[in-house]
Formats: sequence, structure tokens, C-alpha cells
Amino acid sequence: MCSCLGGGPRNIWVDFSSASCYTAFALRPRSISMKVSAVIPAYNEAERIGAVLAPLRAAKSVDEIVVVDDGSTDGTAEVVRRFGVKLVRLPENRGKAAALDAGVRVAEGDVLLFLDADLVGLRPEHVEKLLSAYREGDAEIVIGVFKEGRAGTDLSMKIAPFLSGQRVLSRKVWERMRGAVEEMEFGVEAALTKLAFKEGWKHKKVELEGVSHVRKEEKRGLTTGVVDRLSMYWDILRSLLRKI
Repeated sequence: MCSCLGGGPRNIWVDFSSASCYTAFALRPRSISMKVSAVIPAYNEAERIGAVLAPLRAAKSVDEIVVVDDGSTDGTAEVVRRFGVKLVRLPENRGKAAALDAGVRVAEGDVLLFLDADLVGLRPEHVEKLLSAYREGDAEIVIGVFKEGRAGTDLSMKIAPFLSGQRVLSRKVWERMRGAVEEMEFGVEAALTKLAFKEGWKHKKVELEGVSHVRKEEKRGLTTGVVDRLSMYWDILRSLLRKI
């Protein structure tokens, strides 16, 4: 597997077809030397993912970038290869939770940075802000929420910040919920938040000024976008109701 990006860009291509338990963690300032792996699930994001990978490549605190192409049919993988990051290709679309888990399995870092592939306005300083908040050591999960990006996404973040896909957490936290991953799709963020409350883990929000994302209706058309959005909400509801 590839080392950190500081050693020079390399294309790593993985076909991924196939996967313990922890209690509360002591909170203390975290070491700056902890390796950070950014994991980005992507499904048909060829037009948008470059705007996420470019600032990630420029963020000094990110050691490794892993993109999981979740069965895309639009050339997403070809765009990703141009950035010289680690690429995992799933043979079919398996959903966000499974894609994240596939990325974590090949990632080398103890600290995981999850980002959506359709972000707009992301800058290196946003990435550093998230990781700096995590290094302070007073929370097990750091959640990035949109601010002053777009009215619709800003409002949704105010109403339900726990649904944000922009997060920093430890590998141990992810492994704690791994057993439930296969039964989730887009409900993974809600499940992580629910698990944090159950285990008594602290979490905190970090505002990402000027960041938003492209809505499903814009990417896939009104009808398909609405159907996809309703499906996503159903996955979230199932995650909130299920036992973790």
C-alpha cells in the first residue's frame, strides 16, 4: 500500500469485493504525529470530486487520501487517478456505509477524516480546522457543519447537524460500529451519532464557512433526485430506530 502523500503521488487501484468492540476512550490532547487518512466515498461524482481532492492534497495534516468508487458509471475513477491518491473500486453500488468501510479497510491512519465527494467551496483551511479540533482531545467525534454556503444546506445543518458527512474520528470508533455497517446505506452518520450518545462519547461541531454540497436534484434531475433523497431519509430513519 502507498505511504503518505508527502512521498510523492502514486495511483493505487484496488478491487474490493468482500470484515471487536471498544468501550469509552480516555480524552486527552492527541499527538500531532498521528497519521490521518481521508476517506471519500464517491458514486458518479466525476464532475465534482476534483473540487474535493485538490484542497485535500494541499492540506498539510492529511497523510493519505483514499477514494472509494462505489460502482460509478461516469468515469469517476479516471478523474481520481489523475490526483495520485489511493483508489478502491467496488464492482457495484453498495451504498455509502459499505463504501466508507471499504476505504477504512485499506487506509493506514489511526485518525479517519470522512468527506463527501460533492462538496462545494472546500479549502485546505477547512480540513485543518476539522483536524485541529480533533487534536484538542476533548471529543471522540468532530462534525463539520456548513455555514454561509447555500441557504438550503445551511438550514439543514442547523436542523440536523448530526446528518453531516464531514467527520473526524478514530479507527477504533469506526470498528466499534462495523458490525452494523452492512445494514446501513446513507444512515451511517445518524448511526455514528447514536452510538456516540449510547457510549457516552463526546462530540463537537466545527463550522465550515462557505462550504456546501450539490443537492441530489441538481445531480440527477428532479424526479430521480427526489426519489434518491427519500430513500436516503428512509435509511437514516432505519439507522435511528435500529439497535446498535
